[in-house]
Amino acid sequence: MKRRSLDKGTRILDRVLRILMVLLAACPLHALKARPASDDIEDITGKYHFLSADDKLAILEEEGKLKGYIDVYQGEEESDVVLSYPIALGWRKKDHVEFKTGKIHQKYYRFTGAAERGSGHEQADPDYLRLVGDLEIVTVRGGGQEAVERRRVVFKSMGKSEGAEGE
Repeated sequence: MKRRSLDKGTRILDRVLRILMVLLAACPLHALKARPASDDIEDITGKYHFLSADDKLAILEEEGKLKGYIDVYQGEEESDVVLSYPIALGWRKKDHVEFKTGKIHQKYYRFTGAAERGSGHEQADPDYLRLVGDLEIVTVRGGGQEAVERRRVVFKSMGKSEGAEGE
């Protein structure tokens, strides 16, 4: 009698394992895989949301070097409505990204962080890529002293339709 119940328990366990194997085999493999590694990001060229809804970061990556600009909206009361800070130095190695802009009105930006996949599924989707890291907003005061404001930021890529707006 003991042997019979042991066999019954073994058979139930065997059935459960078979059902799990069938279910796992039925699942697409890509659904089981984690998000691709950042090393799989071939190029971070694109437009990204910057600090406010009207601000934009545009990057062109060529052989690991970054070019581009940051457009910062100043508001109607300012003489320059949009200031366009060119990326003076920039590079990417694997997932690590760094850039520094040129100076306008004694102010410039420095970014150090990582390129990551976002929630978008295709390159044309909003938030397909993200730049996550630390932004320094540097203001040069009299005597060459720098005042640095540090922020933890996430710059999400714009979708195709967003990037075309306002061009």
